[in-house]
Amino acid sequence: MAYTYKIIGDSCCDLPEDKRNDPHFQLIPLTLQVDEHFIIDDETFDQKKFLRLVAESPNCPKSACPSPEAFKEAYRNSGADMVFVVTLSKELSGSYNSARLGKELYEEEYGADRKICVLNSKSASCGEGLIAMKLQELCEAGKEFEEIVERITDYLDHMKTWFVLETLDSLKKNGRLTGIKSILATALNIKPVMSANEGVIIQVDQARGIQKALQKMVAHMKKYYQHPEELEISIAHCNNAGRAEFVKNEIQKLMRFKKIYTVETAGVATLYANDGGIIIAA
Repeated sequence: MAYTYKIIGDSCCDLPEDKRNDPHFQLIPLTLQVDEHFIIDDETFDQKKFLRLVAESPNCPKSACPSPEAFKEAYRNSGADMVFVVTLSKELSGSYNSARLGKELYEEEYGADRKICVLNSKSASCGEGLIAMKLQELCEAGKEFEEIVERITDYLDHMKTWFVLETLDSLKKNGRLTGIKSILATALNIKPVMSANEGVIIQVDQARGIQKALQKMVAHMKKYYQHPEELEISIAHCNNAGRAEFVKNEIQKLMRFKKIYTVETAGVATLYANDGGIIIAA
């Protein structure tokens, strides 16, 4: 039997353009705030305008996750037998809890007429995107719901997210770096190499200057991935396609992945990555 499916993400799920236009995917927007400006993180998001607002503001930008009702309505309108939901790491956002509560609200009102699985990505940005694309691969292969949940859970357990940013200000000011004990002064142009461990951000290395930090990140990836040829990888960049291409070339010098995607950050990932940031998931 062929099942219909829908893959729902919050708007931090950075997908390649063709997937964003695929009706099997739906992204539920978070709301961004810079001073008195409220920005919906949907197809109307203007990255350059947002970065300008952030640069001009003395205050830290903020984000608010979608409501449980927004998720509930997405489930109701999905028209699918199987609904899979991919959210930001629950350590970084309330999006996962909203999606879970939305599932409870839906089932209280409409019963269990469709199967819904809510997944904590333990990641963000292109990490969420990779999970969403893996879900589509499994759905298109005709797998049963229970097998998809089992296989995607295993996939999540082995996926890792890496990033190097020009500045960590947004992460620090929004309390997202609670596990980082010390980071050297930015005046020294020290750029930390960061990773996510069970959804919690950790520092794995550092270098003077962003190019060297990016090269160190790739070197750590080389040590981590034993069989890269079996994996797909996604590189997300914030307003710097040239830097993403540099990282892609550095990766290809050392490893051969099955496929490499390059995506641009939407609103939420732009807020945290800041101008010039690079995020990688595999």
